[in-house]
Amino acid sequence: MKKTFLILLTIIGILSHAQNKKTKDTTRTELDNIFVTANRTKTLRQETPVAISKITSKTIEETKAVSLFEIANKTPGVLMVNLGNEQHMMAIRQPITTNAYYLYLEDGLPIRPLGIFNHNALLEINQFNLQTIEVVKGPTSSLYGPEAVGGTINLISQKPSYYPEFKFGIQADQWGYKRIQAAGGATIGKVGFHVSGISSVQENSWMAHSDYNKDNLNIRVDYAINDNTRLISNTMIGKYFSDMSGSVNESDFYNRSYKSTSDFTYRKSEALRSRLTLEHDWNASAHSYLTVYHRDNKLGQNPSYGIRWSQTNNPTTATGEINSNNFKSYGAVGQHTQKFDFWNTTMVSGASFDFSPVTYWSYLIKLSATLNPGEAGKQTVNKYEIVSEHPELKIANYNADIYNTAVFKQISFSPVSKVTFTFGGRYDNMKLNYDNILDHSTGKKTYDKFTFKAGVNYNPFKEAGFYGNYSQGFSPPNITTIFRARPGTGGTTGKPAEFYYNLEPATFENFEIGGWVAVYKNKLNFDYAAYYMEGKNELLNIKLEDNTTDYRSAGETSHKGIEFGLNYTPNRQWHIRLGGTVAEHRYIDFKVSDVTTDAIQNLSGYEMPSAPRWSGNSELSYYPNWLPNFRASVECQYVSSFFQNQINTISYEGYTVFNGRVGYKYKNVEFYGNLMNFTDKLYAYNASRGNASSAQSSYYAAAPRTFLIGLQYNLCLKK
Repeated sequence: MKKTFLILLTIIGILSHAQNKKTKDTTRTELDNIFVTANRTKTLRQETPVAISKITSKTIEETKAVSLFEIANKTPGVLMVNLGNEQHMMAIRQPITTNAYYLYLEDGLPIRPLGIFNHNALLEINQFNLQTIEVVKGPTSSLYGPEAVGGTINLISQKPSYYPEFKFGIQADQWGYKRIQAAGGATIGKVGFHVSGISSVQENSWMAHSDYNKDNLNIRVDYAINDNTRLISNTMIGKYFSDMSGSVNESDFYNRSYKSTSDFTYRKSEALRSRLTLEHDWNASAHSYLTVYHRDNKLGQNPSYGIRWSQTNNPTTATGEINSNNFKSYGAVGQHTQKFDFWNTTMVSGASFDFSPVTYWSYLIKLSATLNPGEAGKQTVNKYEIVSEHPELKIANYNADIYNTAVFKQISFSPVSKVTFTFGGRYDNMKLNYDNILDHSTGKKTYDKFTFKAGVNYNPFKEAGFYGNYSQGFSPPNITTIFRARPGTGGTTGKPAEFYYNLEPATFENFEIGGWVAVYKNKLNFDYAAYYMEGKNELLNIKLEDNTTDYRSAGETSHKGIEFGLNYTPNRQWHIRLGGTVAEHRYIDFKVSDVTTDAIQNLSGYEMPSAPRWSGNSELSYYPNWLPNFRASVECQYVSSFFQNQINTISYEGYTVFNGRVGYKYKNVEFYGNLMNFTDKLYAYNASRGNASSAQSSYYAAAPRTFLIGLQYNLCLKK
């Protein structure tokens, strides 16, 4: 099957080569696209042996997204799952998960330090400050280090404009969402600057207890010391507060009763990120930079996912938690890129150091539960209320200093025409000095790993290219997981708290082939990737009956699939984009029980939950000649059915949703409207269920039909 597929693509490439010889064409091909993320330096796609996609500034500008998932999901192989109010989970070569298998970068620098992963990190991003987004699928640990396993998303910020420019916009929908945004910049002599800010508010939405507000400010200043040397500073300040409505039960979901079981849960964040970069071009073939940076992040929660309720013990009571996770980072990364004429060789070398002290605490709150009518064992909760808070009953309480050190090197060369080889390696060392207050222990832990990748590109024609690679991934357990008391210990249980000190780092091996084809004078572009990735000691969880989570370093898992994207532009008026992935994620060996009487003790061969076999996003765009500056598009998001639980007995049907967007520019003013879910389909972004027979399904409900309207003013003062 794979061999036939590759032969077919080669034939298409040969035909396209013949087609373009007959009709001379100066249009750039897909292979001419330049990326910076895959090799940490500007590289042509034809020299990049990975699956990489770029979301252009045009796509970002036309999407007018409320939340980043609306943009990210346009990338084949990416399913960013909306949890409301810009909260999210991700699925790139993994099931839908909150695990630390994704690396989020802002202009090439990780948003968070290793060991303090947060699946909601992208809610801190200012959407109005984005220039482009690059997405690398598959492990890139050999360049970027741990957590770069399923995918790496690099959000590339706006740069100072040469001419003075200013943008201001407002947008709102019928559900109480409003946002104002402004940006401007200019270059005056040797100094360029760009400032961008947004302020978002959500009140009285379709979902109960789902208000939020967010304020972000980004400032960039570039100083050209001379023609070869530049000093660049970036500062981001952000504040976020959101009610956490959480998931809804099955009955409320299908009755469209979007009520929250709690009116006290919340998530709040304060973030500061600043960096200073010195760049120097030694000559046309040598470039170096040194970046020093600082992070200051405070995250507090009374999380809806922390509510633990048992139908069997005392169903009218429950517990929750309040927690706080605060860290600061001080770090530096340096890199040198050297090009040689011999075999057209490029070498990238670098090192990084990060020191991040962190404090975390979580304490118990007692809740009362008002039940919905129903049979015993099948009842659900109508509402939780706080009975009492207990700061003295800690679920977790620790201080830690994290030291992350790394060195990396990558070399690419072309010994023969049309063939490029790439080899890279990185050594990461994470040292953790901790003080676990709950068990009065202090100690040290070290996680280190050398990761490697090897790839080859073959470009037989200008219109076609192929690649293959082998890459390794690595991810230590998140320290929040390590120092959290195991279910059934600590708190009010009367048992001493037990912790996850023995969790092992997860390691991955990825094998991949892929390529690109451009035909019909580059009007039709097609790219694809087929991969097989195997994980060992992957951090997985078991959802227990009372909604607590027990963590395991699993034996083995497998992840395999095919990603594909097609862009067709028959003329200037029409553009068609098709993209998607077919994937399968399974347990190879995952022991979930040591009790001989349990029906299922090992999930070997079972599919992983929240792992749709098919997902994709496609779009038809229209730019009429008869009405210049007008645009209209229809988008389809598809997610197939998937299992809700680990034992594969309950599945969710998936969904197909349609969105529409229109916009019109008149001089300096743009009017636009987005119609999201225009068929008003009832669907959930995710659905989950425990393995117990008495477990109930919970649904993260998606919004009903939503009308968003906006106005934006754009001014550029060209001389």
